[in-house]
Amino acid sequence: MSDIVTVINLAYVVAAALFILGLKLLSHPDTAKKGNFISAIGMLVAVVVTLLDQQIISYHYILLGFVIGGAFGAWKAKTVEMTAMPEMVSLFNGFGGAASLLLGWATLAGMSLITLKTESAFTFITLFFTILVGGITFSGSVVAWGKLSGKMSSKAVIFTGLRELSILHLIGMVVIGYFFTTDPSNPLWIYCAIALSLSFGLWATISIGGADMPVVIALLNSYSGVAASAAGLATGNTILIVTGLLVGASGLILTNIMCKAMNRSLMNVLLSGFAKPVEAGEKIEGEIKVLSAQDAFYVLEAAQAVLVVPGYGMAVAQAQHAVRELQSLLEENGCTVDYAIHAVAGRMPGHMNVLLAEADVPYDQLYEMDDVNPRMENYDVVIVIGANDVVNPAAKEMKGSPIYGMPVIEAHRAKTVFVLKRSANAGFAGVDNPLFFKDNTRMVLGDAKDTINSIIREFGDD
Repeated sequence: MSDIVTVINLAYVVAAALFILGLKLLSHPDTAKKGNFISAIGMLVAVVVTLLDQQIISYHYILLGFVIGGAFGAWKAKTVEMTAMPEMVSLFNGFGGAASLLLGWATLAGMSLITLKTESAFTFITLFFTILVGGITFSGSVVAWGKLSGKMSSKAVIFTGLRELSILHLIGMVVIGYFFTTDPSNPLWIYCAIALSLSFGLWATISIGGADMPVVIALLNSYSGVAASAAGLATGNTILIVTGLLVGASGLILTNIMCKAMNRSLMNVLLSGFAKPVEAGEKIEGEIKVLSAQDAFYVLEAAQAVLVVPGYGMAVAQAQHAVRELQSLLEENGCTVDYAIHAVAGRMPGHMNVLLAEADVPYDQLYEMDDVNPRMENYDVVIVIGANDVVNPAAKEMKGSPIYGMPVIEAHRAKTVFVLKRSANAGFAGVDNPLFFKDNTRMVLGDAKDTINSIIREFGDD
């Protein structure tokens, strides 16, 4: 018997090592695929060993779940568009939370009356925490999915009494948690816990604006890990504890990075969405200067240094491959091409990095905001592709702006700025952009992919 336990524990150690190695490899685009594969192998080892450890007699439903889930996952992975990847990641987080909630519920339901009376309070506290965080993660992720997919408004839903409602939820959690721990045999408390968790996740996420969704996704990812770790504590599963801690810690680190990139605290994001203006904002006045793709080509042909700032519009237009082709033509013409990646560009952390990696853009040509801002005046042309909020100078120039104080890519300081957008409308945050009216800015209106392909054709005809 001891030999079996040793083998099982050894397998768990191997699975944990594979998870850590996978996370390490995921930190670089060149090794991300390998890291994802290694992590999946680690999860397979953990699941198989856990099933053997629990001595399950019938595997029919488990195998059916493997087949259905595996087939559905493979199909979605092959068919999902890059523009839909953020909401898909949000659903993944939600499924993780739902799994933890159901595991906690099933663990409690499987206890005998004697066990319910003799089990330690610590077990029931962890079970309650598992159900609570799992439910919040699930409902919050569903709301995030709705905002990101356009199924519901991306604006923050704020109404009178929202904070009081949230406080009542928190008080209710403490009260229900006490009764749940002291009287676990009463099913009323687990139903109340599930209802409270789902309701709190709904209101906590619906009050956050769509522009904050990269932060929310990272935080929900952390929640799913915390819920899994709590489930591991409740069920005595070591690998579940380790896995949950890895996911929870990495998600929290990523959340912190996102908040720093927006110059806002996590509490500010969670409690109020975009802060209200502290004073009346200046009225943005000026004339937008529109440029044709052909005229843009003449400027780019003479450029010696070009900076590309990608945003969600590039994902919508699927323009990353055209951008890569334009980069090659510019480099053949003796021009250096760099890319500036803002931490919150797109709809999820790393969205732009993934798109550019898909188009085989060399990773060493991708720079963070702090690397390009000090030398912005050296760029002859900055091409802003579908980005808006991350290059908005209102963050530095207009104290009344909702994004005032947020660090942005200072594209307005370059010699010339090309803004490739379908229209001059505000971005996802709904904040007007004075960059559009700057003397050195030219708007190249239309689908970004079509615009870039038109410029590419000009290079071919030259």
